[in-house]
Amino acid sequence: MSVPRARILDLMKVRCQVFSTTYNPEGIRTGNKILRQRLRGPALASYYPRKMSTVQDMVKAFAPYELLVDREEEDERLDHIVGLKQRGKGAPKKKKAPPSAKGKTSWYNDLKNKKK
Repeated sequence: MSVPRARILDLMKVRCQVFSTTYNPEGIRTGNKILRQRLRGPALASYYPRKMSTVQDMVKAFAPYELLVDREEEDERLDHIVGLKQRGKGAPKKKKAPPSAKGKTSWYNDLKNKKK
């Protein structure tokens, strides 16, 4: 003897109300399992230590006192970039002008005008 499907669905509906779960007779994926889990954000944020102040922060803080700061790593990086540029291996210059009106669409506009 099999139990009618309507009776099983009624039982599922009552069970969901009692245990405060989502009624989903078709078994459609709703993501409810993930949404019920605790948020991980605070735990992940507290895992890493607080950010310490950097050399740049210290330079900005003491800028009114006009202190000279020797930043060897930064100076070495800048010297390396100068050497690369002298050999022609530096980064290309950034584009300053906006894109011109003539471009990929100009041939399309010409073609459209000829058909008229």
